[in-house]
Amino acid sequence: MATETGTGRQSSGQVSTTAPGETLSVYDGIVMVVGIVIGIGIFATAPLVAQFAGNEFNFLMVWLLGGLLTLIGALCYAEIATVYPSAGGEYHFLSRAYGRPLALLFAWARGTVIQTGAIALVAFVYGDYANAVIPLGASGSAIHAAIAVAVFTGINMLGTLQGKITQHIFTALDVGAIVLLIVAGLVVSLSTGGPTTASTPAATDGSGYGMIGAAMVLVLLTFGGWNEAAYLSAELKDARRNMVKVLTISIVFITAIYFLAGWSYLAALGFEGLKSANAAAADVSRVAFGDTGAKILAVMVCGAAISTLNATIFTGARVFYALGRDLPNLSFFGVWSERGENPANAFLLQGGIALALVGLGALTRDGVKAMVEYTSPVFWFFMLLVAISLFVFRRRDPDSGHAGGFRVPLYPVTPAIFVAICAWMLYSSLAFFGWASLVGVAVLAAGLPLLLLDRRAADVRT
Repeated sequence: MATETGTGRQSSGQVSTTAPGETLSVYDGIVMVVGIVIGIGIFATAPLVAQFAGNEFNFLMVWLLGGLLTLIGALCYAEIATVYPSAGGEYHFLSRAYGRPLALLFAWARGTVIQTGAIALVAFVYGDYANAVIPLGASGSAIHAAIAVAVFTGINMLGTLQGKITQHIFTALDVGAIVLLIVAGLVVSLSTGGPTTASTPAATDGSGYGMIGAAMVLVLLTFGGWNEAAYLSAELKDARRNMVKVLTISIVFITAIYFLAGWSYLAALGFEGLKSANAAAADVSRVAFGDTGAKILAVMVCGAAISTLNATIFTGARVFYALGRDLPNLSFFGVWSERGENPANAFLLQGGIALALVGLGALTRDGVKAMVEYTSPVFWFFMLLVAISLFVFRRRDPDSGHAGGFRVPLYPVTPAIFVAICAWMLYSSLAFFGWASLVGVAVLAAGLPLLLLDRRAADVRT
């Protein structure tokens, strides 16, 4: 069983010999995953999902289907992560399955597109809400976003303990915002008997069903982030037994929360009202509790965004740490801080790139949309490769899970479904998103010279 990242070189002249310890409990892991996934998505995507779903019944069912498909992917990740636990997560999996060059390309993509783009995206969502509460002018959203990235990067640099405590606090706000949304829907339902504009659950015309695929793209995006648990595998206590618990409990909980939130939207606004809403969650709270309730929910959405932001910063820097351990020229980032029990230098690099992307997004009319387009194709390309890697590992080492590791049920059907999901999402990201998706692909391609530099370094070493 692998317990370290990359090739595992431990030259004392290259990197610190201090490695991550098993400091995270099952509860810590669940809080991290829930905090990453239940962030800003459910507050932003529900009206769009309704537009594609066709009717109320379809709208509610796609959230359950999204949870099922996400659980399938999580089970596949659980097997890989428990057999090959590492703070490098997907970087480590790709390295073992396909070799060092592809893993290095992923590290480049994650550092410059996937993770840092996600940090900038969530920061912009936070900035939009925070600017409504504390206006800072025309560029207020970007200013709030930059401040949030800097502050929470600094908090995580202080230490893993500080990062965990912060995550617990803001995940509570995160879930609290959803609970308030659900309670608001219940209040409206009990006081009025339900929305007067609600549609029936009967099927609409064929074109409505033809749009279910587009609705699922948005739903799976809203479930996105669960794979970040892979980066906790080296720090999770008894990861072989506990990783599947973390993922399964988290996703079942998230699915239930999303379903209830969807019901709340329908109960307060009706299907047609939801489709046309610009700020659906605030509208639900306003119907139930008035303007004060809408403002309270807006503040809590800020907390939800911070929850996602903090957890994404916490897990994201681990890949820079893994890369630093494999490349002598980047060994500065492969140092594990004994004082903070974290990759402090990697946090600095990640924060700098994320701030640069915030600056880039500030130049566009919609920073959130630009970051979604920028990250999606590259993200789904590498997730597709990770999904395929399970077949590679099973063929290479068919007995790998017999020593106590988790084995995905119904193999090979389960991972085959996961592969199909990833391929579909990759196609959709390229087919339906705008110019920023091509920019993300171009930045990925710009990392190819990194492979040449690594090959030259390997030649020097030999």
